[in-house]
Amino acid sequence: MSTVLDRPAGRAEIAKARETRFLGRSMDFWICAGLVAVVLLVQAWNIADYPTVSDDEGTYLAQAWAVQHGMGMAPYTYWFDHPPLGWMQVAALSWIPALFFHGHQLIVAYARIVMLPVTAVSTILVYTLARRMTLPRWAAALAVGFFALSPLSVTLQREIFLDNFAVVWMLGAFTLMYSPRRHLWHHVASGLCAAIAVLSKETMLIAVPALVVALWQNAGRSTRKYSFVGFAAALSLVLIQYPLYALLKGELFEGNGHVSLIGGIVYQMSRPGSGSIFAVKSSSYAVFHAWLYYDSVLIVGGVIATLIALAFRHLRPVAIAAALLTLVAMRPSGYLPAMYVIQVLPFFALVLAGIADRLVAFLLRYRARPVFSEQIVRMVLVGLVAAAAAFYVVPKWVSGDRVADTADPNAGYQQAATWVAAHVKDPAGKRIVVDDGLWLDMVHDGFHPGRGAIYFFKVDLDPSVKNALAKHGGWRAIDYIVSTPMIRQNTFDLPTVQAALDHSRVLVSFGTGANQIQIREINR
Repeated sequence: MSTVLDRPAGRAEIAKARETRFLGRSMDFWICAGLVAVVLLVQAWNIADYPTVSDDEGTYLAQAWAVQHGMGMAPYTYWFDHPPLGWMQVAALSWIPALFFHGHQLIVAYARIVMLPVTAVSTILVYTLARRMTLPRWAAALAVGFFALSPLSVTLQREIFLDNFAVVWMLGAFTLMYSPRRHLWHHVASGLCAAIAVLSKETMLIAVPALVVALWQNAGRSTRKYSFVGFAAALSLVLIQYPLYALLKGELFEGNGHVSLIGGIVYQMSRPGSGSIFAVKSSSYAVFHAWLYYDSVLIVGGVIATLIALAFRHLRPVAIAAALLTLVAMRPSGYLPAMYVIQVLPFFALVLAGIADRLVAFLLRYRARPVFSEQIVRMVLVGLVAAAAAFYVVPKWVSGDRVADTADPNAGYQQAATWVAAHVKDPAGKRIVVDDGLWLDMVHDGFHPGRGAIYFFKVDLDPSVKNALAKHGGWRAIDYIVSTPMIRQNTFDLPTVQAALDHSRVLVSFGTGANQIQIREINR
């Protein structure tokens, strides 16, 4: 890490100046190390309890478990919903939460520990990239604050989302592209990182054109064509592994009796849109306003800063990335998941810090004269602007982060998992339907993965599971169902799941209201 941070930000005047060092390390190293420590403290505190475990987290963790245990890409039929590299990385890091797991915690919640090294690396890359974009240290630190300490960031970066893995690789690609050495291998490595980012979460492909702009700006004029060839070759040779994998399995093209990569892409492109973020009754509107609830400054300020940053050459590539990702989110016909904003957060943070740097430079230098009194006035003005901004933003962030570090909406899930472990006898011979927030806990308790512990969507949508249950009476073949908000909200096209709920009795309940979790036994 020190060899990266020790390198000057790329400005000639900095390169000529003597670097201030402490204990043999540069100031950049110590600033970045301090920022990483603060970020990890805020994000690690209460990480297992907040926010509520999501079904997506459970899905990715279950797929990582399947990779680890030689069951293929998923515990059920892998239908090419996402490239598998994201949850392969989760599997590779799973030894970290295993060090802290003692058998009585909610597995998905404690598995979030794998996100801490991801966040740490992302934080280092944001700071390093900001410095390589010629931002001063204070602006680079500001970018880190926007990226990792906003309540929106603290909430989403804790969760096991593929987007977080894609972000760290794309930040690596941009950081390599801005390398002051401008070596060909940096641009080739940037292409490799970009490809891994896309194979971690396919929507990160949207940011690749911005990376091409960064390559045009940063490659040497005499060697630019070689850099483009190296970048394109590295990017394409890694990306092609995904369709090649599908081809070798005979699952590239659609056909009867098997899933396919083309079919998965067609589904993702044709799935019902969530509407416009400006349509009050749309799902996209609800998602957008949930983002604003956590941090309106980062979202609104990021959009405005993106438009302004397009005018500055050194900010333009990251501004283009932010603009492209924002435009895709705004399209009225697309599907907007809640975690999508994770991908734009680092770019919003960088353009906000970059525009703050430009504003300070304007206030201090515009038609400035070497008059001491005028310099003092300008510095006071900058201080007042900074104080006003901090007075507006910091209390909101402190309040939001306090909730993240104290609330416990996962108590019901934890209690349900503990009750099943203590009261359900002979789990190996029984079937229980759960959402993916509890699936791994059921497997850990002894239910057979796939057919004993059953992910509720698969009951009606996976032909192999549906047919196996049908042979034993459909819903009557199920012994228990754990009714969670996720299940209750998604039974409209799951008739077997709904029948199991209708023909069951409550054994025990945890929580109240819409967030109540019920363990129900099927009445045959």
